[in-house]
Formats: sequence, C-alpha cells, structure tokens
Amino acid sequence: MTTLAGRTIAALRSEQDGLAGLVPSLTGEQLTGPSGASAWTIADVLSHLGSGAEITRAGFRAAVGEAAEPGPDFNQSVWDRWNALAPQEQASGSITANEELVTGLESVPEERHEQLRVKTFLPEPVPLALFAAVRLSEVAQHTWDVRVGVDPAATLAGESAEILAEHLAGGLGFLLGFIGKPKEAPEPAVVEISGTPYRLVIDESVRFTTDALPATATFTGSLESVLRLLYGRLAPAHTPAGTDVTGNISLDELRAVFPGF
Repeated sequence: MTTLAGRTIAALRSEQDGLAGLVPSLTGEQLTGPSGASAWTIADVLSHLGSGAEITRAGFRAAVGEAAEPGPDFNQSVWDRWNALAPQEQASGSITANEELVTGLESVPEERHEQLRVKTFLPEPVPLALFAAVRLSEVAQHTWDVRVGVDPAATLAGESAEILAEHLAGGLGFLLGFIGKPKEAPEPAVVEISGTPYRLVIDESVRFTTDALPATATFTGSLESVLRLLYGRLAPAHTPAGTDVTGNISLDELRAVFPGF
C-alpha cells in the first residue's frame, strides 16, 4: 500500500509478526524478568500491549460499523481482566489480540484510507493514518521493551522509526507535548538530526519538524536512536556506539527533556 495509512499499518504488521515469532520462545523466567520499561516485567509489557490492542480494536470496529461504541467502563474492565491473567496467558493473549487488531486494520480498502475517521482519546475523530500511528507509537516502543529484555543490543525496527518520524513531524507531534519536558533544557535549542531532514526544536514546547531552521546542535546517530530518545529509551546502556550530540545541548540534557514513560 502506498498511502500513509497503508504504510503505517504495514509497519504494525511487521512489528506484530516479529513479536509473534519471539514471544512463544520466552521462558517463564524471562516473562517475569525485567523489560526495557523500568517498572514492568516483559509479561507486564505484553499485557499492556494486549489490553491496548483490545481497546483500540473496539474503537476501530465502532468506526467501521461492526460494533457499537464502547461504554464508559469498557477500558477499565479490559485492564482489570488482563491484569488478572497469569504471565503466560498475558503473553499468548497479547499476540492474539494484536493479530486481531492488525488484521482488522488491513481489511480497510485503500480507497477508504483518506476518508475513514476513528474516535480516540482526542476531542475529534482522527484520520486512519493518525489512528494507526498512535498505535504504532506505542507498539514500536513496547516491542523494543520486550526485545531488549532478552537482547541488550536491541534496536527499533527501521521501518517503524522512519514512519514514526514522518508522523511526529506531522499530526502525531502532539504526543511530544505530553512526553517532552522543555524546562529541563538549559536553553532553547534546534537540534539537527544528522543525515535526515528532521530538526528537534526545544523552546517553550517541544516539536519535531522538517522546517529548515538554523541549528544550534547536531545529533549524530541513527534515526531509530532519535526515536528511542524521544520516548525515553536511549539510556547509556542502550546507546549505540558513535551516538553523540554537539552544540548548545548535550545528550544527557536531551535525556532529561525526554524522561520516557
């Protein structure tokens, strides 16, 4: 598919297939061991992905006329049910729930991609591309949380990083208002991302843009590293060799601006 929605859904499919290939091989010890999310085990992350897939799918099914809109207590009931599952059930159930969601998204004909609007936590229904991007934003980072629990050198999938960068420079940019802490920066900065058209702007707010603004600093490293930085997942132990920031802000100062979730 060539639409932005189609490319975003394809990235979700790739993430799902990769996770479905990994999770069945995880031992009970690994499932209850640490993940890339500091407060969660791998099973906790998978439970979060599974419950999120179920909630996201319910909203999607309402948008395409397959089901009624979920009631006000729906989300909490889903979280309670997933939280009560054993780790192995959370793991296997997560793969099933995510498969159902991705399959549903894939079923939308390309000619409907630009027309379809889906209700989310935002005030107004959003285009399918943005709806899928909100999900990819969560899936890509939490899939990394799972994979880094068994492979400290894990990175974000390149396709996901490229798609998320495109979205963050557009309609998904509002997320940075939630996760960025611009007051932690020592001074305003425009960080050019070496080898890409992107700039990271930190002043009264935080934004990711392709505007050709004069740079005050340069991030040298992979695009996937930048995406993990924005989501608080570029701790020193998981920073690839050769990653550096020069100019009026340092890498450690950028880590403080983006503490993660």
